[in-house]
Amino acid sequence: MSYKYTVKTQALQQTEIAAVKSVVLEEGSLFLDFGKAAFGTLLIPKKEKTEKLRVHLGEQLNSTGRIEKKPAGTIRYICIEQEPDATQDFTRITIPQDERNTGPMGIKMPADIGEVYPFRYAEIENAEGIDASAVRQLAVFYPFDDEAAAFESSDKVLNAVWELCKYSIKATTFCGVYIDGDRERIPYEGDAYINQLCHYGLDHEYDFARYSHEYLLQNPTWPTEWQLHSVMMAWADYMYTAETVSLEAFYDLLCTKTLIDLAREDGLISTESEKCTRAFEESLNLYHPNYIYDHGLRDLVDWPPGSFTEGGQGERDNHEMLPINTVVNAFHYHALTLMEKIADVLGKTKDRQRFAQQAELVKTSFNRVLFDEAIGSYIDGEGSNHASLHSNMTALAFGLVPSEQQASVIDFVKSRGMACSVYGTQYLLEALYLNDEADYALELMTATHDRSWWHMLELGSTITLEAWDWKYKNNLDWNHAWGAVPANIIPRFVLGVRPLEPGFNKMLIQPQPGSLERISGKVPTPKGPVWVALEASDGQHVLTLSIPSGTTATIGLEVDKSEKSVLLNGKPVSPRREGRYRYLEGIAPGNQVVAYA
Repeated sequence: MSYKYTVKTQALQQTEIAAVKSVVLEEGSLFLDFGKAAFGTLLIPKKEKTEKLRVHLGEQLNSTGRIEKKPAGTIRYICIEQEPDATQDFTRITIPQDERNTGPMGIKMPADIGEVYPFRYAEIENAEGIDASAVRQLAVFYPFDDEAAAFESSDKVLNAVWELCKYSIKATTFCGVYIDGDRERIPYEGDAYINQLCHYGLDHEYDFARYSHEYLLQNPTWPTEWQLHSVMMAWADYMYTAETVSLEAFYDLLCTKTLIDLAREDGLISTESEKCTRAFEESLNLYHPNYIYDHGLRDLVDWPPGSFTEGGQGERDNHEMLPINTVVNAFHYHALTLMEKIADVLGKTKDRQRFAQQAELVKTSFNRVLFDEAIGSYIDGEGSNHASLHSNMTALAFGLVPSEQQASVIDFVKSRGMACSVYGTQYLLEALYLNDEADYALELMTATHDRSWWHMLELGSTITLEAWDWKYKNNLDWNHAWGAVPANIIPRFVLGVRPLEPGFNKMLIQPQPGSLERISGKVPTPKGPVWVALEASDGQHVLTLSIPSGTTATIGLEVDKSEKSVLLNGKPVSPRREGRYRYLEGIAPGNQVVAYA
């Protein structure tokens, strides 16, 4: 089957990486630590004896400091035997194909690259005569500018989480399209959206995300919310690139992806409706030639459900799965609001009006049917007697909560802690930052319990995990980019750099440091890098910025309720006040210093 794309991506690159540590073990094996896990293979220099090579590759160490040869879940370990290549100075270890991740929906490696395997550690048996300093990890990456983004703060945990998440996005580009992880190597829309936002915050690279988005439009997966994520990816692509070519090419399909055709009279949708026919699912491109599932649309909410974990409850916070699902309808509302904007950009006036009216109808019905005034929060669906974190964080993140109910919904969200998966944190953290809860969001990102990014580092991984821990998802892998949410939250909300107009013709710089005394960083944009540094001491703040040419900035300053002065480059200015923020608008390119209390 041939697919249409509006963009071409660059070729994958292979990088030779030397070990950061090598040890000759008692039995004569050579142990190598390459510092970070990467997808690739091993290059072993020629030695005098031409005996068969026996190599162990793995992501995890056991309690004795050796490669874990019986890892839990889908943490990777493999033993490979191979005759050395006597005609070459190096033998390239041939990675065997995995039946699971090379199936119909799995992304295949290019022939000129060959099969790869994720590993940080290697052991070579009978290594006498092998020069350890010459052994290389041959890693595969999409071209990535390591210097395009930076972040540093007064919190060492947050700094470590940033580095973990930043590298995770780079490491998981090895397929040339956003995939979930090594177990399946399948692109999924929800994963890809997180990848997209993270990639935007780390590198001046936009083609990879669009290619992945357009691939998924034509090769969708089954979750209801994933169809709606395609609209979200389309809008993010436009806001960062200012290009309409993809919107135009896939406009009709994007309209269908809003799931507006499933709406009942009050605007709310259900995949259990009689309107959700096989023909409708086919109009979404479900059941494409590579489709491997034995069912059509199903609501996700979060993943995994309890059935994936022995004795566990899953990551849905006991969400009650009902036909009119609060989480699904929150995403539906968000997709309608974005589709209204897309229609407006393309001059589709009637469609713009249709989506605007439908969004307003959904918002009204959502609050009438799904908000429980007795408990001050949203229930999980029509007729539910349970309220999950997910029902409330998505409503909050997508602007569905009326002002008079925001306080109780925020309190409920904060009462639930990290009761969602690593995927769910995208909307939990967005909900918090968009509603002035930076202190609590920072607590979550710097937590050190077993549902935290710090815990991933404690376990020994250098790429984000598929789940918080094996006990929360028994088949987890150690190479899942959807776990790297802070890689987009930090540039977009902690440093506060977001587009106000397509292509960053106007941008917002609104740092939300919470309790951090110091933050600094570099955020890539299509106009060039934005440098942000903020220091706070004794209630005084100094914000130092470098704004690229070709844009103007609105600067958002979080201030107390007093009317203390704001100085721009040493001169008093009068910002516009809105809620807890004061805004300086039309700030020109160049170096700017703002002092405020």
